[in-house]
Amino acid sequence: MKKQKVLIISNMYPSEAAPSFGIFIKNQVTALEAAGLSIDVIAINEPGRGKLKVIQKYLQWLFKGILALIRGYKYDVIHAHYIFPSGLLALLYKKIWKKKLVVTSHGGDIDKMAKKNKFTSWGTRKVLSEADHIIAVGYRLYDVILKDFNIDENKLSLISMGVDRGIFKPLYNEDTLRKKLKINESEKVLLFVGNFIKDKGVYELFQAFKKLRERDSDITLHIIGRLTDKELFDELVNQAGSSSPIFYHGPLKQSEIADWMNVAETLILPSYIEGFGLVAVEAMACETPVVGTKVGGLEYLLANESGVLVKPRDEDSLFKGISMILDNQDLKENIKANAIRRVEEHDQQRIITKLLEIYNEKECR
Repeated sequence: MKKQKVLIISNMYPSEAAPSFGIFIKNQVTALEAAGLSIDVIAINEPGRGKLKVIQKYLQWLFKGILALIRGYKYDVIHAHYIFPSGLLALLYKKIWKKKLVVTSHGGDIDKMAKKNKFTSWGTRKVLSEADHIIAVGYRLYDVILKDFNIDENKLSLISMGVDRGIFKPLYNEDTLRKKLKINESEKVLLFVGNFIKDKGVYELFQAFKKLRERDSDITLHIIGRLTDKELFDELVNQAGSSSPIFYHGPLKQSEIADWMNVAETLILPSYIEGFGLVAVEAMACETPVVGTKVGGLEYLLANESGVLVKPRDEDSLFKGISMILDNQDLKENIKANAIRRVEEHDQQRIITKLLEIYNEKECR
């Protein structure tokens, strides 16, 4: 039987130098290949910033995408991650080769990119109107695409990127993990995983941490991810003082992140915007309680005591939310029980099954 052949187009994809850059897309590619599909990828795997660097990497990516057009006939499906600009490049394949076009919106493409200027707004609407199927990774994102862009709900699905429960799972060997990670027995780990930028609520995180340290000297803050805004990081660390126990670990492999989640008291996600919040589900799969802001997908993921929801841009609310986890063991256990049901909804294997159904739909608009 002939393998279904899919071309993935993305402006984010990990590399050896940047292992966490779009890792959720690579995870889905790996799962699709395990399901028997043949996958090719055209992607940017360099997270470098700066105007000249950004222009250079996008031009190289665009050149590779256009060059590969001559082989576009061999694909059954073109799947773009991020509506703009990936979706616009993918639309060329649909126009020229009449191939099915599936696009996944991850949040920033709708919340930010679509509002950047007239061209990005036009490009976003063009891709959404001509795609055969649109996937929104979060609940609020689904509603925004459906209503604000007047999309036919028959071609719109709510499907997260899914959590790999072979990696993100309870390990139950905390003593061994603490020795491995060089954490002492009394240390209470607060964990942040993500790009270090203002929109992730890092200012409020540092302010809440300062208050928490005043009441408990065993509390430490560990940060995993890219220092996208190093100037802001240095400023906040300087304000905290050299003796403040704040540890930066850089981007880590997913198995290493899972280790940290398993020793953490809580994962903190104080974002201003969040399309879905996959890292929250990964922590929940490790039975680690999550404190997150009431924005985007987090508002739904952490509802009904599946986590603790706090106000965005509010350090006092964040402080109280984290304190609830630290002070109430019964609440922690209740959150763990509720959270696992959320995790099951977003199990990667379930997600892949849904995605294959979309790929195999006969209609091509």
